[in-house]
Amino acid sequence: MVALLLRAIGATLRFEYVVEPGLVPPTKATPGIYCFWHRCALPALLYFHGKLRCSILVSQSFDGELIARTIERFGFDAVRGSSSREGAAGLLGLKRAIDAGFIAVFTADGPRGPRFKTKVGPVKLAQMSQMPVGILYLLPERAWVANSWDGFLIPKPFSRVAVSWAHKVNPPVSNAGSEELEAVRMQVEVAMERARRLAEEYFAIGSGADRK
Repeated sequence: MVALLLRAIGATLRFEYVVEPGLVPPTKATPGIYCFWHRCALPALLYFHGKLRCSILVSQSFDGELIARTIERFGFDAVRGSSSREGAAGLLGLKRAIDAGFIAVFTADGPRGPRFKTKVGPVKLAQMSQMPVGILYLLPERAWVANSWDGFLIPKPFSRVAVSWAHKVNPPVSNAGSEELEAVRMQVEVAMERARRLAEEYFAIGSGADRK
């Protein structure tokens, strides 16, 4: 029922690209890693559906099981794991998905935040796979905003959605130490925030999205 409702909302949305200069957003499935903030998870699910083959890291919790069943209805692959527990298993699962031609998707500050602070998981996966990290932010012009740690965005029907892409971040070298990993993690976080600001400027609403 949840999947049917989301499909109905998704069919009414109009996605519009916003990109940094010199960047071309991907329009077909190519192996790689892509990150967005946790609050964008629902707009991202509706955007990627039917466009890109994705594997998504989902926790082993009961809530994670419900999420996994829902995203599988959209044709996505749920890789069970966590950034805090069983993280290695989750990263290895995503590495296998990339090797098989899927896109690995991360909510970079999930599942519990803090908001807009990137975890190291995407950087470790980039190191393992030697793939760059793609950066995007999805902002509905009209949305309900949940009273949650992330300000979860639920697009209103018939809303425009800015799909904002920043330039990819190159992976750390395979033998990089903790300092190098932290430097790349900060690059990812800065790029994520550039993408967010670009989307907000596109609709000229800034934090006004939180009041829609």
